[in-house]
Amino acid sequence: MTPDTNKSANVAEKMKTVKAAWDKAPSGPKKDAALKHYRAAEKAHLAKNDADTHKELDAATHALA
Repeated sequence: MTPDTNKSANVAEKMKTVKAAWDKAPSGPKKDAALKHYRAAEKAHLAKNDADTHKELDAATHALA
């Protein structure tokens, strides 16, 4: 696996993990905030901006905590 492929796989795996946590979270302001960050992460991922994707996924995880 090339380093770029490995990074993309890590980002995709992290997105799946955060989405699963979001799916399990109870409705409320924390879940709403996490969704905003998750959507921003999706946009960053489509733009191939791994740094922003990780930042937004971390923010989504923090919002759910």
